Order: sequence, then structure tokens, then C-alpha cells
Amino acid sequence: MTKNNVYIETYGCQMNVADSELVMGILQKKGYQLTSEADNANIILLNTCSVRDNAEQRIYGRLGNLKKYKDQNPQTVIGILGCMAERLREDLVESKKMVDLVVGPDEYRRLPELIDTAFTGEKGIGVKLSRTETYDDIIPFREDGLSAWISVMRGCDKFCTFCVVPFTRGRERSRNLESVVDEIKQLSERGFREVSLLGQNVNSYNDNGRDFADLLAAAANVDRLIRVRFTTSHPQDLSDKLLYTIAEHPNLCNYIHLPVQSGSDRILKLMNRTYTVEHYLNIIEKARKIIPGVSFSTDIISGFPTETYEDHIMTLDVMQNVQYDGAYMFKYSPREGTKAYKIDDDVPEETKAKRLNDIIDLQQSISYEINQKMIDKDEVVLVEGQSKKSDQFLAGRTDTNKVVIFPVNDEIKTGDYVKVKINRATSATLFGDLIEVVNPSGEKISLTA
Repeated sequence: MTKNNVYIETYGCQMNVADSELVMGILQKKGYQLTSEADNANIILLNTCSVRDNAEQRIYGRLGNLKKYKDQNPQTVIGILGCMAERLREDLVESKKMVDLVVGPDEYRRLPELIDTAFTGEKGIGVKLSRTETYDDIIPFREDGLSAWISVMRGCDKFCTFCVVPFTRGRERSRNLESVVDEIKQLSERGFREVSLLGQNVNSYNDNGRDFADLLAAAANVDRLIRVRFTTSHPQDLSDKLLYTIAEHPNLCNYIHLPVQSGSDRILKLMNRTYTVEHYLNIIEKARKIIPGVSFSTDIISGFPTETYEDHIMTLDVMQNVQYDGAYMFKYSPREGTKAYKIDDDVPEETKAKRLNDIIDLQQSISYEINQKMIDKDEVVLVEGQSKKSDQFLAGRTDTNKVVIFPVNDEIKTGDYVKVKINRATSATLFGDLIEVVNPSGEKISLTA
């Protein structure tokens, strides 16, 4: 084993997945070998998330487990990448002496240099945030596959009072539109069938006056066989132009992740979310008029400081009003360095848990009712492979991001688009029978084509 064997574990959001591929691209270009087993590496990197406290606690626990590799080989370099780097640098490097390398999201270009520094016995530290770094020219390392995450912008300017992202990932800056299009072209040539464009707030994308709707249209035009998704949208910046763009391109998925966080205007103001419930609901109504069949998912935080029972009921009311297809639901977790951290976390844990359970139960009920309405309908599905539970079934997704299970057919392969008649549904999954092979627009293709 040489000192060039690198193992990376990724925690947190899709942005971190994309960043790990970026890091692997940088290291591979410099001659480092990538390995899928920590046992085979003497450079072990954890790409981390700081959005919630339990994510950080998992990393501390994992670092404790990795200590055995140091014991076996003191030359092993253990490093932290990503959002925890800046937040916990002093604790990780100086106080607890748990790591040799700490590199933030904007210093990945320096990784080879910082790894060399760590091998000399010094600490490799690079945590400066940048106002310009977008990694436009870096080709991420990806295994062959069906779906890819593409980071189109970095950082955030919103400063929601509960969120550490502006402090761990810096201010907003957008990639060059052509660089994103070129990356999609490369993925198309390799047979990828779905890309997801990523940004903390994609609606504020701006490349010399070209906005996110322009980027989406350009992405859709690369290859009509590639579905294009995106996340995350901020309600303040979602434009009519964006909605019309989605409606105009069949391979732009009719699915929008639009975090509401709370149904109370008072809580939204405390969160610095910069929109009202009325504004949010107007966007939903407008989108449903412009994009037939559009589906929505959301983020909801339970138990934000000073949240009352009445505020909680308002959130449930918004859920009933919108009828989300899915939701990411969390208890409020104080994050040091955010503005909300200075507000007394006065909602008891048991109250947070009770309210979160109310939200989860309601969402499961809504998702079940929505999915029951899909029975006897035909859905276009991108085949992702065998079902996790049985090799007698295939699994895929609709453009509205619903999982569909249907019986195996020898003529169907991963990456095909098929039309499936839905005959059964749970709150999370649709089940059906194969009708025919189609293109993303639902037009029939011969099975032997």
C-alpha cells in the first residue's frame, strides 16, 4: 500500500455527495488511488454536514471508531472535509487532537498540498471561505450509473436564523452556464439518464444575467432522454419564468421541492424566511395552473423557539392546504453561530417530539391519499434497477419522484423509460404492471428497438 490510497465517507445532503465526487476528481488527477474500503487506505476522509447536531455527533462517534487505523499505522492521515471543518476546527485539531487534516468546502483544490503537509507531521488546515470559487473547471469523478448530482452554485445569502450554511459554505456564487451544460453532455455520452442540479437556493442562480430558468432550459436541451431535476428552491425567488420553463420542456421533471418550514407568519419572520404563508400558497396555486400534474415536497421544522400550539396548528393547516407529495420533517436543533442560537430554546423536547409526530402522521396520511388516486393511471417510469426487496421486480421513479415497483421483464433494462399502469399504492410506493417502453414524453417505443 502506498500513501496515495484514499477512502472517503460522505455524510449529509446531496451537495456533499457532489462535493465528494469533486474531491475524488481533484485527487485522482494528482495520481491518488481511490478505494472503497478504509482497511485499504492510509488517507481517510470524512465529508461532513453541520446542518443538525445529530449529524455532528455521528462524525465524532465515527472518528472514535477510526482511531484503530491510527493505532495500527501512525502514518495514517485522517481528515475532515466540508461543513464541520470551519465550525469545529479548533475542537477537532487542537482540543481533542482527533484529526490531521481539516479542509472546508472552498479549499478542495489545496487538498493534495494539505495531505502532503499532514504526512510531514504538521496539521493540514484550509478553511477559508471564497466569494469566487465554483470549481467550474474540475471534472468530478463518478462511477458509471444512471443519476448524477451537479452543483450549479455554492453558498447562500439568505441567512435564515436557524441555518449554518452561510457560515460553513460562504456567500452565493454561480457556476458558468456553459460549464454545467458541458458536464451534462459528458454524462449523456456515458449513458446517464437523470441529473439533479444542486444549490442552496437555485432560484437565485445568476451567470451574467442568465437566470436559473435559462440554465434549466439549456440543460433540458442537451439530451431529451435525460430527466432534469433540481433542488432547493426558496419561495421568495421562484419566478413565473421558471414555472413556464418547466412546463415547456417534457424532460424537466414536474416536481418542485419548496421548503415552507412553518405555517405561521410570526415564526417565518423569526426564521428570516422573507415570505408570508399567503405568498407561499400563491406560488403553489400558480404552479398548479402552469404545470399540469406538478407535485411538491417540502421541509418543515417543528418546535422553533417560541412556537406555540397555535403556530403548530397553522403548519398542519398549510400541509392540508397544499397536499404535499412528501416532506422532510425535523425537530428544531440549535446551531451555534446562528442568530436563532441566541433565542431561548423554550419549546420542551417532549413537545417538539409530539408536534413532529403530528406532522409525520398527517404527511403519511396525505401521501397515502394522493397515491390512492394514482390507481388505474398510467405513469412514465425511469427504470433504476431491481427492487430492493425482490429480484422478481423492477423499481423506478416517475417524474414527480414517486417510486414505482413492477414485475421483471427480460426486455427491460436499467435506464429505459416504461409506461406502467398503477394497480396498488402505499403512502411511499406505487405498484403496477408494465404496458410498454416509451420515451420521457410517454410516446411508445418498440420493445425490440
